[in-house]
Amino acid sequence: MRNSFLFTSESVSEGHPDKVSDQISDSIVDLFLSKDPEARVACETLTTTQLVVLAGEIRCKGVYENGAWAPGALDEIEATVRRTVKEIGYEQDGFHWETLRFENNLHGQSAHIAQGVDEAADKDEGAGDQGIMFGYASDETPDLMPATLDYSHKILERMAADRKAGTAPFLEPDAKSQVTLRYANERPVEATAIVVSTQHAPGYYFHGGEGDEAKYAELRDYVKGVVADVLPAELLTANTVYHINPTGRFEIGGPDGDAGLTGRKIIVDTYGGASPHGGGAFSGKDPTKVDRSAAYITRYLAKNIVAAGLSRRCTIQLAYAIGVAEPLSVYVDLHGTAAEGVTEAAIEQLIPQLVRLTPKGIRTHLGLNKPIYRETAAYGHFGRQANGDAFPWERTDLTDKLKAAFA
Repeated sequence: MRNSFLFTSESVSEGHPDKVSDQISDSIVDLFLSKDPEARVACETLTTTQLVVLAGEIRCKGVYENGAWAPGALDEIEATVRRTVKEIGYEQDGFHWETLRFENNLHGQSAHIAQGVDEAADKDEGAGDQGIMFGYASDETPDLMPATLDYSHKILERMAADRKAGTAPFLEPDAKSQVTLRYANERPVEATAIVVSTQHAPGYYFHGGEGDEAKYAELRDYVKGVVADVLPAELLTANTVYHINPTGRFEIGGPDGDAGLTGRKIIVDTYGGASPHGGGAFSGKDPTKVDRSAAYITRYLAKNIVAAGLSRRCTIQLAYAIGVAEPLSVYVDLHGTAAEGVTEAAIEQLIPQLVRLTPKGIRTHLGLNKPIYRETAAYGHFGRQANGDAFPWERTDLTDKLKAAFA
C-alpha cells in the first residue's frame, strides 16, 4: 500500500462527439422500452459533420415485428434522434439538429441469438453474451465514487447547466475535463492539476499570443470559478496548476470536429480508471444485455457493502456465458480495507443470497425494464442522480442485511 501517489481521471461533456452518439443510442433504447418493456435493442450510432447513422438489431412489439416497421415508427425514430441533438445544444453549421442528414440501418434481431437467450418452458432467460463485468465503490466522496472522476464529471455538469441557462454564453457543447489529485494514506489531500478544454464562441482563445486576451481571461476565470465551486476548498492550493484550453482556439467541436461512436468512453462511464473494466460498453443496449445490467448490479452491491461499513473500498466481478442464466463466478476484492471480521470469501457466499444474479433476476431487482437510459449516457452511469432521483443501482437498501450478516 503506497503512502503517497498521484491519480488522474477525465470526463467529457454531453456535447463530446462520442457522448452525442451514446445519448442518441440510449434515446433509442428508451423509445423502444416505452413501447415494449421486453424490447431487445442493440443500437450503435455514428456521428460526424452533419450526419447521424444508426445501425444495430432490435425486436419490439408494435414497432418492429415480422421484419417490418409499424406505421410511423421510422418517423418517430428520426424525431427522437433530432430531439436528442437539439437538447444537447447543437445548432451549428457543422452539426445542426434540424438540417443534419439521418440514416437508419436498424433491423431485426438475429433469430440465432434470440433462441439461446429467450426464456422458455425448459430454461431460464440466458445472458445475452459472454463477458465479465465489474462494479466498484469507494468512500472518497459522499457518492461513494473515486474523487478524481466525481470532480471531473461535476465540473462539466456545472458548465453545461450554465451554458443552457444562458449564464455562460461563450460556452459551446463540446468539452473535456481532467483532475489529478495527490493522495496520502489513500486519501485525496491536494489537487495538483486541473485540465479543462471547452468549445467556445469566436474570440475566446489565447495561446502563443493569439486571440483576445480579455475574452480568454473571462473564460479562464469562469472555469476556475466552477472548479472552486466543485472541489473542496482544502484540495485547491497555491500549487494547483490549471490548464484551461491549453491548445488555444477551440471553436470547431462536437461531431463536426471529430467523429463520434457509441461505446468509446467506457472508463468515463464507469470509475475513471480506479477499477477494472470488463470491456463492454453500456449505451445502446437494453437491460437483458449483461454488459449493462450486470455492471449495474455489481455497482449496486459494491456501493451497499461500502455504505454498510464493511469496507472502505470494494470491487466486485461477475462472469457470464451467452445463453446461460447463472453467473459463472462471483469475485470480491476489499482492497485491504475490510472491517474487523469481514472477509471477501464470506461476502462472495452472501451476495447470491441477497440478489438473484441471473439477467432476469437483476432486471427485476433493480427495475431496469424502463426508459431511464438517456440520462445515464453523459457524466457517468454511477454516483449520480437523474431528474432528481437516484438511479436504482445507486440505492443503499441492502445495508441492514449486510450489517446483520456480520453482526
